[in-house]
Amino acid sequence: MVNILQKIFWKKANTQAAVHNNMKKFLIVGLGNIGEQYSNTRHNVGFNILDHFALKENITFETEKLGDRAMYKLKGRTFVLLKPSTFMNLSGKAVKFWLNKEKIPLENVLIIADDLNLPFGSIRLKTKGSDGGHNGLKDIQDKLNTTTYNRFRFGISDSFGQGRQTDYVLGEWSEEELQKLPERLDKSIALIKSFGLAGINITMNEFNGK
Repeated sequence: MVNILQKIFWKKANTQAAVHNNMKKFLIVGLGNIGEQYSNTRHNVGFNILDHFALKENITFETEKLGDRAMYKLKGRTFVLLKPSTFMNLSGKAVKFWLNKEKIPLENVLIIADDLNLPFGSIRLKTKGSDGGHNGLKDIQDKLNTTTYNRFRFGISDSFGQGRQTDYVLGEWSEEELQKLPERLDKSIALIKSFGLAGINITMNEFNGK
């Protein structure tokens, strides 16, 4: 009888510990397209941010199923950094796979995407909303079957002529943008760390519009 009770106790304790540990794990997904031809384009700013993060923290991405993944630990938190290899329009497949594989709760996911509706370098963090016409976010919404997930929108502005949106989004940063980009990438790294350490609400108050 004692052995049975002990087994029940330890099973419950282990389950609670696993849940507690998973609450300290975060999936940070930078959206982009794979391939050298896309590496410096505005649409790949999600990749750019995570690459900058890895460079600053001296961590390495490894190619795994549906994406390149890196692990970063800070103050008891684990950040799983993911660059999907599914191409932008199928990003949801990778997000859903790694959420399930790492057993990360949905409230601990942060999706990084470019936003035409924000001035260059502007930051907007939200907990829910529409896809705003962004195909990567649209696929994530479809695969997760919800519009309630944290997203970090990085402004790329809308400085393009009529009918030139695709060329602009898939175009490379201008010289002026490249000069300003490093500071904006540093700010993005600080936002990601704050998301894991301080939570979404404090991070929104601290970084939105900055």
